[in-house]
Amino acid sequence: MGATSRGCCCRFVVLPVVLVLIAGVILFFIKNKVHPSDVPSTPSSNDVDKYGTALSASLQFLQIQKAGKLVNNQISWRGDSALNDGKDAGLNLSKGLYDAGDHMKFGFPMAFTATVLSWTILEYRSTLSGNGKLDLAVDGLRWITDYLVTAHSADNVLCIQVGDPKVDHLCWDKPETMTEARPLLFINKTSPGSDVAGETAAALAAASLVFKSSDPTYSSTLLTHAKQLFEFADNYTAIYSVTFPNLATYYNSTDYEDELLWAAAWLYQATGDLKYLRYATDNGQKFRGYGDPTYFSWDDKRAGTQVLLSRVYFFSSGSIPNDVNTVLDSYRSAAERVMCVLVPGSPISTSDRTKGGLIWIQEWNSLQHSVGGSFLAALYSTYMATTQTTDISCNGRTFAAADLRNFAKSQVDYILGNNPTKMSYLVGYGSMYPQRIHHRGASIPADQSPSCSDYTWLNSPNRNPNVAVGALVGGPFLNETYNDSRENALQGEPTTTSSALFTGLLSGLLSSSTAVRSFT
Repeated sequence: MGATSRGCCCRFVVLPVVLVLIAGVILFFIKNKVHPSDVPSTPSSNDVDKYGTALSASLQFLQIQKAGKLVNNQISWRGDSALNDGKDAGLNLSKGLYDAGDHMKFGFPMAFTATVLSWTILEYRSTLSGNGKLDLAVDGLRWITDYLVTAHSADNVLCIQVGDPKVDHLCWDKPETMTEARPLLFINKTSPGSDVAGETAAALAAASLVFKSSDPTYSSTLLTHAKQLFEFADNYTAIYSVTFPNLATYYNSTDYEDELLWAAAWLYQATGDLKYLRYATDNGQKFRGYGDPTYFSWDDKRAGTQVLLSRVYFFSSGSIPNDVNTVLDSYRSAAERVMCVLVPGSPISTSDRTKGGLIWIQEWNSLQHSVGGSFLAALYSTYMATTQTTDISCNGRTFAAADLRNFAKSQVDYILGNNPTKMSYLVGYGSMYPQRIHHRGASIPADQSPSCSDYTWLNSPNRNPNVAVGALVGGPFLNETYNDSRENALQGEPTTTSSALFTGLLSGLLSSSTAVRSFT
């Protein structure tokens, strides 16, 4: 009977305590305008399997795109190639990545690939490590940064291209046996390109953080080049595709001011030197750094800069001068407007979507803007959750971190097969994916060595003999159709820039809602 009495007494004591705790939790959520469902949850086991498999594939495509003398090559149909790149100028430019389905090394998108890959590693290192993907990501990054360091062969000089795109795009041969000329193109004081120099500075600054602990000497080298390239970009200003008009056909740059802000933001992350942060804030309005919302891509870095500087505002604002912090708040507000454009249901949500919900801006490489926006949305949702920022306001309607994450998930799920075609746009993922992508190496059997002008394999109706696992194709048309033809470069050509963004996006969806507060 004594035991029973003690049990009753405990129940009378515990019950009020529990009620008080419950009331406290309810008051917390009311006070902060957040509901339990608003908080991004850790990935479900199904998502871990789905996105983890896709991430492994995406990272493999970076291995497929490697030029130079391959080390520990795991791609059976790839071999050494471009070993003499740069030799005529006394440089070893054999490394780097082939841009897409061709054999060009375009410095502008390659540097952007490195910046995004670095950002991914810095934000999601533990996730990549836990999934066994970190080594692949770091290896792919270093293959690019080794090339970029060599390309910066002297002060105010940067090799921005290997190969002649007109000649290269007339060929359909393998990288291992190509014989076409591989001329080099440089920017310098008299032929400047602030956009490509600025993006390369951003890439090397971001990468210096990745290698800071594991290889401090290499990290220091990267940072030195980044600082020099930023000065070059800022002192000798021009759009590189205006300096070299023939390049406008391939990777036309619309501006260079966004790259200067982007590079300054990354140099601040890498150095902590306030002069770089002041550059981004002093020039923010003049360079339209926080104006109307834009889409994040290899050409326009404004939305990426807004999110990156929002990170500074969220996690470091207490140690920053008030005038600088005020402008950082403007960048944060601009980042939130980007989110308001992306998230469904917002009063200013974009109508540029397919009926199935995919962000769709243009026919050429249509998936790039979907993965770019989703990458930023997934990132921003973690900043919100980590700082207990309950919501963002979109012209009177509020959206929580979970809404941003759910938008990002919707875009990934569409790409992986939840779409009207029921086809995955990631090669090697799922049971149905494009079989005839516009990619020379994948289309030519390993035992064949066609000449430049032999179009046998371009014109073949057969499936590619080599599966370019992890290639993210261009994507569907606005009416959500896809023509699986090798000659359909518009829809079927993969790019390293899209792969880097997709790698970052998948890493974000595999991570918890907590962001790392510092990259160092």
